[in-house]
Amino acid sequence: MPNRPYILAETTWADVRETRWQVAVLPWGATEAHNYHLPYGTDTIQCDHIASEAARKAWDRGCRVVVLPTVPFGVQTGQIDIPLCINMNPSTQYAVLRDVVESLAVQGVDRLVILNGHGGNDFRQMVRELSLDVPAVFLTVVNWYRVLDGSKYFDEPGDHAGEMETSLMLEAAPELVRPLASAGPGTERKPVLRAMRQGWAWTPRPWTKVTDDTGVGDPSAATAEKGRRFVQALTDELAAFLDELGEADLEKLYAE
Repeated sequence: MPNRPYILAETTWADVRETRWQVAVLPWGATEAHNYHLPYGTDTIQCDHIASEAARKAWDRGCRVVVLPTVPFGVQTGQIDIPLCINMNPSTQYAVLRDVVESLAVQGVDRLVILNGHGGNDFRQMVRELSLDVPAVFLTVVNWYRVLDGSKYFDEPGDHAGEMETSLMLEAAPELVRPLASAGPGTERKPVLRAMRQGWAWTPRPWTKVTDDTGVGDPSAATAEKGRRFVQALTDELAAFLDELGEADLEKLYAE
């Protein structure tokens, strides 16, 4: 068996055909600017790293989980004027997701976790539609940045390229992080409309009007150690969920 048999991209047919797969994980990232110090692939790198580590822990618990290749493009409609921010519209995401789900259905893999690593992606309505069109596969969405309360691990987690994301990248791919002294402050301009400031009215943020450096959140307090502690706790939670989902009776997911 390969060293990481739960990573599909590293696994051969000789091993795949011998395994009864219980759960598939589809990490979904984005390609976008992350202040001056983090790479465009930050969301994709983080999502791939978290999925791999959670799957390793779940595999060690006995769950036969497989991590599919990470999708590197997300919804960037508010950032389309920033060079090389690559937009994938929700309708395109739905088409990609449907093809993946239909493939799994034919092959008898009946559980898929969409692990989302980009705030602009929203798969909930897609899952509602696919649950009717491809009922053979149980679909669930996990936004990894919502699993834990970031304020317990970071002074100011931030929203985009702030302390949390920078700490995670220092843990996952430190060679891709520029010195923090090169980062912008991540200052965010707030909406002037009261309803939007209070959160009960929404519109996509035009990123270049919200921030000068493409960051939202101060990264200056980020450290690799903070990233390690957060990833450890996060992947413990995700691994337990994957293991529980793999063993669950899908006909008995609700009880008194």
